Order: sequence, then structure tokens, then C-alpha cells
Amino acid sequence: MRLWSIHPEYLDARGLLGLWREALLAQSVLLNESVGTNGYRNHPQLIRFKESRDPILSIGTYLHHVHAEGERRGYRFDKSRIERYDEGLRLPVKRGQVDYEFNHLLGKLRERDRGKYEQLKGMKNIKPHPLFYIVEGGIEKWEKTKH
Repeated sequence: MRLWSIHPEYLDARGLLGLWREALLAQSVLLNESVGTNGYRNHPQLIRFKESRDPILSIGTYLHHVHAEGERRGYRFDKSRIERYDEGLRLPVKRGQVDYEFNHLLGKLRERDRGKYEQLKGMKNIKPHPLFYIVEGGIEKWEKTKH
């Protein structure tokens, strides 16, 4: 599961569709629904949502912004699947996490979508997912790095 901290506009089609599915799965876990969620209950990507003041509202707001990006691209994600959201809700994310994830995405795009990779590879000021605002710091403690 990867619940990207970077703006969903950077994702290729495969990445955006996967994000929608995985964020819906995360919402199911946070709602304590049992069907198909057992392996994800303690997934590190869920920590920041679990630690928020209102985990359901946080993941719903995350999904809301993924839905908006899907609509912008002409996808038909079912918005009724979002439990609830608040467009004004914002959570912090560390600059190092955003940079780490963007580089992680570039590695994936280099393999599966060379055009998108070429479009993004020189970008500097990476935008976070609209749920998040950037604070100084390195990679989040819950991130599973390859180092």
C-alpha cells in the first residue's frame, strides 16, 4: 500500500487508479471493516491517519482530493464511497518525505511510463497531496526505506 504524500497529479494512470483503490482499502481498515483488510490493519502508511484527530475524516479528505484528480482526468471514481471529508482539513508532512516519495515515483515511472518520467524528472518544488502542508524535516518515521 502506498498512500502518496505527493500531489496525485504527478501519478500516471496506473498510479492514480491504484491510489484510489488503496485509499478506499485504508478507509475500510480505519472503519474497522473486516472483509479483505486483515493484512493491512497495521500497515505503516496508516499511522499518520490513525494519529490524526479524526482518522475517518482524514482518510475521507485524502480520498476526496484523489477523486478530484480522477475527475480532472475523466475517470469516474464513485464519490459516494467516501465516508466523509472536509476540504479545509490539512495535516503536516515532512519535506524529506515528499522528496523521498517523488524520487520513488520517478523510479517507477522510468520503468512503466517514460513520457511521464521525462515530464517530471527535472521538477524541483514538489507539491504535496492537497490534504498535507509541508513542514521541515526528513523522512517520516513510519516510512519503509530501502536503505
